[in-house]
Amino acid sequence: MDNLKDSPTDKELSRLSPFELKNRIIAVANEKVKSDANTLLNAGRGNPNWIATAARDAFFAFGQFAMNESRLDFSMPEGIAGVPQKDGISVRFETWMRHNSSSPGVDFLRAAYEYCLVELSADADDLIAEWAGGIIGHHYPTPPRILEYTQRISRRFLDWALCSGNPPQDVTFDLFAVEGSTAGMCYAFDVLKNNFLLNRGDSIAIMVPVFTPYLEIPHLDEFDYDVLSIRADGMDANGLHTWQYNPDDILKLKDPKYKMLFVTNPSNPPSYAIDDATVDALREVVKANPNLMILTDDVYGTFVPGYRSLIADLPFNAMSCYSFSKYYGATGWRIALTAVADDNVFDRLIANLPDDKKALLNARYQSLTLDVPALKFIDRMVAESRLIALNHTAGLSTPQQIQMSFFALGSLLDKDGAYHTRMIRLIHDRYDALWKNFGFEMPADPLRADYYSEIDIMVWARKLHGQEFADYIDATYSPLSVVFRLASETGCVVLNGDGFEGPRWSIRVSLANLNEADYVRLGRNIRMILDQFATEWQASKK
Repeated sequence: MDNLKDSPTDKELSRLSPFELKNRIIAVANEKVKSDANTLLNAGRGNPNWIATAARDAFFAFGQFAMNESRLDFSMPEGIAGVPQKDGISVRFETWMRHNSSSPGVDFLRAAYEYCLVELSADADDLIAEWAGGIIGHHYPTPPRILEYTQRISRRFLDWALCSGNPPQDVTFDLFAVEGSTAGMCYAFDVLKNNFLLNRGDSIAIMVPVFTPYLEIPHLDEFDYDVLSIRADGMDANGLHTWQYNPDDILKLKDPKYKMLFVTNPSNPPSYAIDDATVDALREVVKANPNLMILTDDVYGTFVPGYRSLIADLPFNAMSCYSFSKYYGATGWRIALTAVADDNVFDRLIANLPDDKKALLNARYQSLTLDVPALKFIDRMVAESRLIALNHTAGLSTPQQIQMSFFALGSLLDKDGAYHTRMIRLIHDRYDALWKNFGFEMPADPLRADYYSEIDIMVWARKLHGQEFADYIDATYSPLSVVFRLASETGCVVLNGDGFEGPRWSIRVSLANLNEADYVRLGRNIRMILDQFATEWQASKK
C-alpha cells in the first residue's frame, strides 16, 4: 500500500478517525504476522499493560468483609443474604482486620482506614458503612453525584494529582464521579448545550494535536461549532518539536466571541504538559475574556512530576475531567472525576442568561427542585446524564466508586512516591527504547509525560538526508504509506498523527501497551521504513 497518493482508497481512508482506521492497519499487520510466524506489535491504542495491585487487593479483600456483613444481617441457604448494617460496623471491621492480618490487601485497608479517620475526620461507622454498602452495590448511588467519602477522598487526591499539592486557596471543588472520561466529555457537551452556554455556530478553540473526539464532536449537527485550532507548533533551535504553543495564538482567545477552550493536558499525542508561558497567556486571556469556559482533560497529568492542571491555576474558568484509567491500569473500570470549583464561570453565565432562556430552563428542571436558579451547573450535568427524568437513578455505580476511592487512597498513602516514581520510570524507559532504536537520543524535558510519542517523519527525513529527501517523500508517498508499510512489512501497528490534527507526516506510538523490548523492535522498524524511502530516493536519482 505504498503508492496510495491520489488513489481513491487513500482519500477514503484519510477521512476515517485513526481509531477506526486502526482496524484496517491491524488486519494488514496480522497478514504479515501469519506469514512470518511473528508477533504483532500493536502500539495503536493506549490501553496500559500494567495494573496497580495494592488498591485491587484491598478491593477484593474488603469485598469479603462486606459479604460477611451481609450474611450477618440474615442468610438463607438458597443463596440470599441481607445487607451491611451500619451500627457497630467499624468495630467489626477492626476485628476482621486483626483476624485476617496476613491476607493480601488488609495492610492497605488498615492504613486507608486510619488515614480517613485522622486526615479526613471521618466517622468510623459512616465510612465503613459507605464502603461496605458501596462494594456490595445493593443501593442506588446516594447522593447521585458522588458518595460522601468518595468525594472527600477524591478532593484530597486531586490536590495531589492536579494541583501539585498546592491547591488554590479558598476553593472547594465539587465532584461528579463518571463512567470514564469519555462519559464526562459527553455529559459536558450536553449540559453546555442544554443550558445555552454553547449554542450552534458558537466559536470555540481546541488545542491540537488532541484526542480525536474533541475534533469530531464539535462538528456534529447538534453542535456545529466554529472551531479555531491552536497548534502546538513550537520548534527548538535544533529543529525539533517542543510541542508547545505560541502565546500569540493563545492570546487570540481574548476576543469575547470565543466561548470555550478544550485542551487535553498533557497532550494526546504528543504527551507534553503545557508550559508556563501558555498558562501565563491564558491568565491574560481570562482577564480580557472573563466568560471564557475551559474544559481540561487531565488524564495523563499523573505521569508528570509536579503537574498542575488549569483548574489549579484558573479555577474559576476551568472544568477538569480526570480518569483513573491510565495511571492505575484501569481502562476497564470506567472511573473518572469531573471537577468544578464551587464558584465558577458556568454558574455565573447561567445566572446571567436572558429571561426567556431562564424560563426554558425552569421548565426543563422543574421536576428536580422548586428553586431551579439555585441548581448548580454540576448538578445539572448529573441530571443531563440521565435525561433529567431519571436523575434519581443517576451516578457512577457504587462498587466503581469504592475502587476509585481505593486507587486515590493508594496515591495518598504513597508518601515516599514509590509507585509514582516507578510508574514514570517504566514509561520513560519505553520512550528511550523507542527513540534510541529509531536512531536518536531525545533531550530530557520535565513536561514530557511519555504515555505516547509522536514522530514527525518530515523532521527526521530532513535531519538524515536534507530537504530534497523530505520533498521526495512528500511528493511520492501518502502519509498513510508509513503506517501501512510498517504494518505490512513488520507486523507493527501505529496510528497516523494527522488524524489528531498533528503534523501531516507524523505517526503516533502508544508507550503503554507493549513491553520495553517491543519498543526496541518498533523503533528499529520505523527507522527501517525511513531508510527504505531513502534507498528508493537514491535509486530514483540515477
